[in-house]
Amino acid sequence: MSTTPVQEVQEVQEVQAAADALIAAFAEGRLDDYFGCFAPDATFVFHSTPQRLGSTAEYRALWQQWVAQDDFRVVRCTSTGQLIQHYGTTAVLSHDVETTIATRAGEETVHERETIVFARAVDGSWPAVHEHLSARTAD
Repeated sequence: MSTTPVQEVQEVQEVQAAADALIAAFAEGRLDDYFGCFAPDATFVFHSTPQRLGSTAEYRALWQQWVAQDDFRVVRCTSTGQLIQHYGTTAVLSHDVETTIATRAGEETVHERETIVFARAVDGSWPAVHEHLSARTAD
């Protein structure tokens, strides 16, 4: 079954809405909404974490550990340079992120690049199924 140009545009808009919801929930610290944007079996690769995380529950447990150990929280997050590539039932978002985090040591702004893979679910939603975060080098 091929996708018509109209369907393609609609699906890219749906992915954009899913990405916007994920980024907004992260930036605003709405953790239930943020983690709800991921499939339960999503995987995560972060430059700041030595191992791949094999599920959303594993990532959420790590987040809770950051909070417990260091009062970790996101203060703000800005996404720029977004590109969505649509491939039928999957789509890839790549973008630059600037995130200010707070810990017991104070606030820090980090500059990173991120790729998030979305997959269309049976219900038509677009949960994220993989996230890869890397440090952004100087421009």
